[in-house]
Amino acid sequence: MILSRRQVLELATGAVAFAAISRSARAQTYPTRPVRIIVGFPAGGPSDITARLIAQWLSERLGQDFVVENRPGAASNIASEAALRAPPDGYTLLLVTSTNAVNATFYEHLSFNFMSDITPVAGIIRVPFVMEINPSIPAKTVPEFIAYAKANPGKINMASGGIGTSVHIAGELFKMMAGVSLVHVPYRGSAPALTDMISGQVHVMFDILTSSIQHIRSGALRALAVTSATRSEVLPDLPTVGEFLSGYEATAWYGIAAPKNTPREIVDKLNNEINAGLADPKIMTRFADLASTAIPGSPTDFERLVGEEIEKWGKVVKFSGAKPE
Repeated sequence: MILSRRQVLELATGAVAFAAISRSARAQTYPTRPVRIIVGFPAGGPSDITARLIAQWLSERLGQDFVVENRPGAASNIASEAALRAPPDGYTLLLVTSTNAVNATFYEHLSFNFMSDITPVAGIIRVPFVMEINPSIPAKTVPEFIAYAKANPGKINMASGGIGTSVHIAGELFKMMAGVSLVHVPYRGSAPALTDMISGQVHVMFDILTSSIQHIRSGALRALAVTSATRSEVLPDLPTVGEFLSGYEATAWYGIAAPKNTPREIVDKLNNEINAGLADPKIMTRFADLASTAIPGSPTDFERLVGEEIEKWGKVVKFSGAKPE
């Protein structure tokens, strides 16, 4: 049977309309079963807390369980690979962090290309680091610390939660911009690093503010500055590093991504719900407890953030010469 041109056009129009209806129906019914949010860090830390707050919100809004699955190891690369290799159906999500942006250039032989293998969904929050020192160091401001470090090259130990972590690379950015020599001492997480910071075995650290604030308030550690572009509402009298080193800015940030080719209508639905959560007073209060700032926006906004961070930290990784363990 030979179809006329009109019949062909009618069939094509019908196919397009059917596909649109199908996509709309899929978005309306999603999710029909539990959704996993894979987190590349252990339970109890800022990444885990962030994921669980968003998971609870999405569960309540969408009527299905959003379950946090912790898969720590290899600086979150294990979790990333597991999520990005999952079916692109919206039922496996990844908590993306600033560490992912560092990993993109820090690790030369990953089995995935982070930027091209994700579908960005939504940003969640930014959290500043705090530049803190053991009180034995005779410095009370960033300029005084820089002067002391230059007078004692190679004698000041800089702690981090591990090679290639965002805490480590924030310190490397400081070294690069301040022109100082600090000896990097990596630990397996921030907790043991903070223990040695308090005892004086290591001297300076760029830690997530949430993890250190009680030690700062008790006087066990001395805060010199926050690393965000603006001052933190949690410690409003504390200056930013950028007030002394123009252009310095480093923050931990968190967002949600899905595997490549996840349907756009599902991505948009998740994005809308996450942004609604970031505007909810109860969620905002919980995130304020983390000394964080919400970063609502479109999937494109979050994609732009990830791309810019990969480019920025790639330059710092190259400067530092740091290599994976």
